[in-house]
Amino acid sequence: MKIKSKLRLGLGTLFFLILALGLIAAKHVYTLKDDTENILADNYQTLDYVQHMLLALDEVKTNPEAWKAFDQNLEKQQRNVTEIGEAEATQKVQDHYDLLKASPQSDTLPVVVRRDLAALAKINMQAIQKKSDIAVGSVRSAIGGIVLTATLCFLIALTLLINLPSNIGNPIRELTESIKEIAAKNYSQRLHFSGKDEFGQLASSFNTMAEKLEEYDNSNLSQILMEKKRTEALINNMHEPVIGLDENKHILFANHEAVKITGMLMSDMLGRSAVDLAVHNDLIRVLIQEKQESNGLTTQASTPSLKIYADDKESYFEKEIVDITIIPTGERQKKFIGQVIILKNITPFKELDFAKTNFIATVSHELKTPISSIKMSLQILENEQTGALNEEQKQLMESIKDDSNRLLKITGELLNMSQVETGNIQLSIQPSSPYAIVRYALDAVKIPLEQKEIELVVQTDENLPDVKADMEKTAWVLINFLTNAIRYSQQEGRLQLELKNGPNGIKFSVRDEGKGIDSRYRNKIFDRYFQIPGSSKTGTGLGLAISKEFIEAQGGVIGVASEIGMGSTFYFELAKA
Repeated sequence: MKIKSKLRLGLGTLFFLILALGLIAAKHVYTLKDDTENILADNYQTLDYVQHMLLALDEVKTNPEAWKAFDQNLEKQQRNVTEIGEAEATQKVQDHYDLLKASPQSDTLPVVVRRDLAALAKINMQAIQKKSDIAVGSVRSAIGGIVLTATLCFLIALTLLINLPSNIGNPIRELTESIKEIAAKNYSQRLHFSGKDEFGQLASSFNTMAEKLEEYDNSNLSQILMEKKRTEALINNMHEPVIGLDENKHILFANHEAVKITGMLMSDMLGRSAVDLAVHNDLIRVLIQEKQESNGLTTQASTPSLKIYADDKESYFEKEIVDITIIPTGERQKKFIGQVIILKNITPFKELDFAKTNFIATVSHELKTPISSIKMSLQILENEQTGALNEEQKQLMESIKDDSNRLLKITGELLNMSQVETGNIQLSIQPSSPYAIVRYALDAVKIPLEQKEIELVVQTDENLPDVKADMEKTAWVLINFLTNAIRYSQQEGRLQLELKNGPNGIKFSVRDEGKGIDSRYRNKIFDRYFQIPGSSKTGTGLGLAISKEFIEAQGGVIGVASEIGMGSTFYFELAKA
């Protein structure tokens, strides 16, 4: 029999037993109710009428109203005749009462009427006794029927309680234990359920699955070993160094390129802890070093390249750490199982970058001389002693002056960038007053602020300590922030410059009310030559990149906070002196 059929049969039997018990109990209760109602409705009312007639009979000689009361109760009794002999007894009371009404002074007639009323009461008392005996019999019958039905229900329910859970629970328990064995790779486990119910079908399917798993486990071991060797060959033939770590930073594999640059033997690396090897090997220590947070600030730090000397040559590599996670079978959460460290050889790109930097530095240096000559020639032409200029000539002079100033600014930025890229930044770091840096920057942007009629609000904390900074380079960064803010502000707009004492140093920030920076571009805003799409192409895209290099070279932190439509806040933070 199917499990569903067993459950339906057991629960259905209990349902019908409970229904039968309820119906039997209800039947007996209604029978007892009818017997009780008959006693009250038939006999008790007659006794009540007899009592009132006896009281009225005692007062008929003294109270005229007693005759009326007797007549009313006698009339009610005549309508309530329910027992055998009750009609004759009632008629005798009526006959003798009529004689008494005809001879009210008779002394014998009241006695006769009382005797007739006593006979009427006796008939109803006997009827009450008889009906009471019937009611007691009904109660006994009800108790017997209910007890018999309840006993039958109890026995059947007890049988179901003992047998049904075991019939369902035992196979489930055996199935659970077998599944645990299969999960522990004991593929020889089998289920033995007799019968053709669902558990029998489940046992058959389970045994088939176990057989296939056992066959698969035995047949794929050699294939797994072949795939392992193939993977190892693939990694060893890669031209870039690759090192694999498990979740505890033990080295699982390393190709020949990785062994070559570390200067270690393969046997000394595999299976060893990278943390232990890092104590004696500087390169391993750099490779396993994770990215660190920068005090919770949004910085634009990029991963520096690694310069490694191996095979009698100097090479440059870019490190990439890839976290490996899997979702174990039967689970939903990802589990971290290790990392792969890949070193990308960027030596050819570094050589091209050096050549580009030298070329830019040379060209920028060579351009400064003719540009300076052009500016000097413009100054001579502007001198009235050279000759008067008409309006068109003056406009051409202004255009040439703007272009020469722009060229001079670009060459200056290119020279600064070439210094940054070659590591030749000349810094004069000394205790500097943050108030002096702010004043220097404000003096430099005074004219652009007046031209656009921009309101500049300066908020500074009092009694700020000095900062460790190159005053000229730091002021240049602040001027760059203010210049950009002025450029992207509306006519008669508002800027806010703040100088605050922070937990890690003194923080300089410039806030504008421009259109803001899209989140897609905030991570690129400090990259070289990057300009936000759609913005005015008036600069070279080097100002913020140079600012970043200047601040980080002084040990500071630089960043931006911006939302579309909410303006932008550029800031940098320098350590206290």
